Amino acid sequence: MAVYEVHQGSSPIILAFPHTGTDVPDDIAARLNDTGQILADTDWHIHHLYDGLLDGATTVCATFHRYCIDANRDPEGTSLYPGQNTTGLIPTTDFDGLPIWRDGFEPTEEDVTDRLARFHTPYHTALQGEIDRVKALHGVAILYDCHSIRAHIPFLFDGKLPDFNIGTDNGWTCDPAIEQAVVDVASHADGYTFVLNGRFKGGWTTRYYGKPQAGVHAIQMELAQCTHLATEAPPFAYDPGKAEPLRAHLKTILTRIEAIALSLKDTHK
Repeated sequence: MAVYEVHQGSSPIILAFPHTGTDVPDDIAARLNDTGQILADTDWHIHHLYDGLLDGATTVCATFHRYCIDANRDPEGTSLYPGQNTTGLIPTTDFDGLPIWRDGFEPTEEDVTDRLARFHTPYHTALQGEIDRVKALHGVAILYDCHSIRAHIPFLFDGKLPDFNIGTDNGWTCDPAIEQAVVDVASHADGYTFVLNGRFKGGWTTRYYGKPQAGVHAIQMELAQCTHLATEAPPFAYDPGKAEPLRAHLKTILTRIEAIALSLKDTHK
């Protein structure tokens, strides 16, 4: 099984999709309980949502499901959000706090070692390779990490999540102009809500790769799934009527940050 798919483009923008994959090898699937088998915490259809929005964008997609191992978690297992409910490197529960593994078949330390080697490391090796390639072309690279999540998850946060959740680790992971461009589009998107560095400040991918002083900028976009799904429950169907207005705003975001990247390129050569 190929654990990632890469489409190489000529733009300074790289779109990363760590959580759209639904592949679970048989040896892992056999250990999931009925709750785990639903794969509810997938970033459903997010790669389709972004498809074709920016000509020349590079894409790096994990094909494996986050229940195998989470490609957006620190490989050392350090929590992204200390003191808050979250899921770990190999999740033991779903986003509602319900166990996902059959009794007696929960992941072990040996599983962590195995799955880092099988999934996590190859995905990030591919992602790093594309960052290096794009930066060599342009003198700068912008990693835009694409995510989605249900709008109502009491285990993780109170109330309803905003539609656009922009994460830059409080401004550390990208040039301020990039952050501001994304905020400007989200804040003027009629009928949508947004927050900057709210519940989701950017996962490990954003924090690890975002080194603006070295010409690599990273930003995470976590979208509420109610913006593009018919329902945030099985079968998690894509709703084109909802998605198309959202796609227009996402296209504007990507176009604007690409223009900023091209304006920054000489700074880091």
